[in-house]
Amino acid sequence: MKKKNVVALTSRIADKAHKLIIRELQIQGINGIVPSHGGILLLLFSGEKYTMKVLAERIHRTKPTVTVLVDKLVDLGYVTKEKSYEDNRVTFIALTEKGVALKPVFTMISDKLNTIVYNGISDTEAENLERILEKINHNLEES
Repeated sequence: MKKKNVVALTSRIADKAHKLIIRELQIQGINGIVPSHGGILLLLFSGEKYTMKVLAERIHRTKPTVTVLVDKLVDLGYVTKEKSYEDNRVTFIALTEKGVALKPVFTMISDKLNTIVYNGISDTEAENLERILEKINHNLEES
């Protein structure tokens, strides 16, 4: 019998994961950052600077959404914006020293989250779960 609650379950899981991330950030004394900032910060942890357009493409968000997220990170002092010398319409985003200092905290929180998520799940089960979720994601992209 097919179950029909995968979307509801994944939504509840995402909500609980987001709450855990926010709680762990607060324990570390980091306020104002929310899970939707994570994709941007993870890209910037590479040490590269990115345009708003590339950030939006890489984290699968619209440019206006990324602009709002980046503006908040600028206000918090984690990233900077700088105009391109070649094309004034292009803005590059890069981490500040304060932003770079977040990397070990993000790694720790990610490790904790993965430990909780995969607790009691075998490697085979985890691989199957991720394969199925990838298929569902692909199905929704194609619709």
